Amino acid sequence: MKDIIGKVWHLSLIIGLRFFGLFVVMSVLSAHASDLIGATPTLIGLAVGGYAFTQAALQVPFGILSDKMGRKLAILIGLIIFAIGSIIAGMAEDITTLLIGRFLQGAGAIGGVVVAMISDHVREEERAKAMATMGMVIALAFTAAMVLGPIIGGMSAGVSTLFYMTAAIAVISIILLFTVVPEPPSITHSFSEETAKVRHVFKDKDLVRMYVTFLFHSSTIAIAFFLIPLVLKSKFDLPLGEFWKVYMPAVFFGIIAMGPAAVFGEKYNKGKEVFLISIGFIALAFVMMGFSSSLWLFGTGVVFFFIGFNMFEPLLQSFVTKFAKAHQKGAALGVANTFAYIGMGIGATLAGKIFEIGSVSAVATVVLVVSAFWAIWIVGMRNPGLRGVIYLDTDTFDRGKLMKLKNNHNGVNDIYINETEGVMVIKYDKEISDEDEIRGFMLKRR
Repeated sequence: MKDIIGKVWHLSLIIGLRFFGLFVVMSVLSAHASDLIGATPTLIGLAVGGYAFTQAALQVPFGILSDKMGRKLAILIGLIIFAIGSIIAGMAEDITTLLIGRFLQGAGAIGGVVVAMISDHVREEERAKAMATMGMVIALAFTAAMVLGPIIGGMSAGVSTLFYMTAAIAVISIILLFTVVPEPPSITHSFSEETAKVRHVFKDKDLVRMYVTFLFHSSTIAIAFFLIPLVLKSKFDLPLGEFWKVYMPAVFFGIIAMGPAAVFGEKYNKGKEVFLISIGFIALAFVMMGFSSSLWLFGTGVVFFFIGFNMFEPLLQSFVTKFAKAHQKGAALGVANTFAYIGMGIGATLAGKIFEIGSVSAVATVVLVVSAFWAIWIVGMRNPGLRGVIYLDTDTFDRGKLMKLKNNHNGVNDIYINETEGVMVIKYDKEISDEDEIRGFMLKRR
């Protein structure tokens, strides 16, 4: 584990800082936006989730750019755009300027690129631990954001300071990128005639199921961050500086839930079951938040939501990288994150519109309907544990047989070579192909 942490700590820190910058604002944004000139519930919802629309539009271009031109260049461009948007949002005195800043923040769409770079540095069987390391860094950043956001936002300096903090964080991340992050290993794959075209990453049904799961998952967090600050402020008269008292226990139990979810989802191949339990927690959470009349019950709903939401976190990105081919990881993660950000944008904006014409309970009812469809979708999911990975050193095994293996074995899903480590990697379907048969086929004949 120590070796894996050594490979990914710097990238995990960069993505953790970025998430801190996003969520330190999200924890209080709807309450802050309600006081700006020209604010309406629908525009407040757009301010909360609107940045996700530009994220959605640019995730795939950034992913493809990273596959063709290099991960670091794509990350640098994204961080610069994110910093500019943060400064504009911090200067906003009306809802329109805030929206412009938020849209620019979203244009720095590097989430999928960072995850793809992490997956470049580790082997398949190490990926779950690498993603867990990243998840823990994000969880710590998220915890700090939920506590510091309300405290700093409630001070005389106000929420604008939080936006300026995110700009500074982007600059720090750029420094880390070029001082401590190594270049990824050189990798070649067996079908060099193929490129990471977007349509190719929709051919795998398992990947498509994951994309839609990203959509539903992210829509719920956007809806929650629209509702929670507004309800705490308007219904329960809780001062902005005390929001952390609601967020803190929720984040604490959410972090604890990530551990068992990762173990059962990865080690015991129970990803589908973990997802269904998570959806149950989310549905129950919105019942409590939408129909409660007491702060205690509302806070319990917030705790249940973070438990359900966080149980997905250690599995989503990992499952996508397992299903995707080597030369498509950046594009596949880009598509997955595009669906995620579309969900965030639609979720928050739709929640604002429903709230404007209805009530908090109406928003909660919509989430319950979405959860029902989501659970039905998950039931048909195939666990990634049915796909195996074989590592063959190029000294013992014949790399010249790779194309023949690909053409003659239906169960082989992906083949690539880690030139830096001198290892051939073969991903196959355990229900169709046998590992010993593949190893025997690939041996050099003396």
